[in-house]
Amino acid sequence: MKENNNLNQKVILSVFLTLFAVIIGAVGMYLFMISRPGTTIVNKSEKEVTVNENGIADAVEKVYDSVVVVEVYNNNKLYGSGSGFIFKKDNNKYYVMTNNHVIKDSTSVKILLSNDKSYDTTLVGSDKYLDIGVLAFESNDDLMVSEIGSSEDARVGDTVFTVGAPIDSNIFSWTVTRGILSGKNRQVSVSTDDNSYIADYVRTALTTDAVINSGNSGGPLCNSNGQIIGITNMKLVSTGIEGMSFAIPIEDAMQYAEKLINGEDVSRPTLGVSLAELSQASLLYYRYNIKIPNNVEEGVVIVDVVEKSSAEKAGLQPGDVILSINDNKVTSLAELKYELYKYNNGDKIKIKYNRDGKEKDVETILKKIND
Repeated sequence: MKENNNLNQKVILSVFLTLFAVIIGAVGMYLFMISRPGTTIVNKSEKEVTVNENGIADAVEKVYDSVVVVEVYNNNKLYGSGSGFIFKKDNNKYYVMTNNHVIKDSTSVKILLSNDKSYDTTLVGSDKYLDIGVLAFESNDDLMVSEIGSSEDARVGDTVFTVGAPIDSNIFSWTVTRGILSGKNRQVSVSTDDNSYIADYVRTALTTDAVINSGNSGGPLCNSNGQIIGITNMKLVSTGIEGMSFAIPIEDAMQYAEKLINGEDVSRPTLGVSLAELSQASLLYYRYNIKIPNNVEEGVVIVDVVEKSSAEKAGLQPGDVILSINDNKVTSLAELKYELYKYNNGDKIKIKYNRDGKEKDVETILKKIND
């Protein structure tokens, strides 16, 4: 009987110690939670994820005051607005990045800061193909300069956000929208002519589902650290398409922005040819007497060659069908420009083409027509 009592006491003691440990653990967790209000701990199989009620507020504060409203004037009349951000300071001179399409028809441009101060700017330069414009203004104030990040290091699924002035600069300025990085290295067909339905070239872009509206153009696309990884510049608008917006990778933008600031040439290389799509085969035959070989299903047709151009020196002729540049095939005029614009004047490239049904390779050095 005494042994049974001892056993019962041991069981009771074991249960008591277990309950005591559970209570101590619960109290410890409670004290941790109240010390970090608004924090939820989610346990997963291999890692712990912390979600804070402040969201990305700290990241937004890092870039918020560097974002500007870009007001575009034509003959002293305000006719449009967009967004931009201060990305560089040199003594008392500040540089603002925005989109070329925001400022391209302006005679003057003003910027409005989050502190309600406005400044007249001068146009440093712009590039229509990348769709960037660089403005400059002077101020003795210590203004916020945005921190440049890396789109290359960003991963699909990362949290991103935008800051800009959608729709109306006076009412919705400095609106923040949040989403994820939906894709990288997307090829987007772009026209430099607002009235053209034919793409002039293809550009590599970031995609996001963060809401971007008219007026957001030129504003920053930021990562969750408040660093700029892209410049918002367009979205797809069509029935059945929702949440597809695009941004220029910041590495591309910064490369050409520095060239503009330093007064360097940003013109793209050219082959010195007139080209046509392969789909225009019948028109090519009747207008130029150019007959496409039966074994050619993809490529771009040379219609004319400029004298003393890279194409002429390479021996290219009207009727040749360009198939690839440096082994990257081209199937349209836009794709050919995309491949060509990877290089600079003075670079050597290899062109594969078809002439009279036979494939050939030739090398040539890219240059301007007037060189």
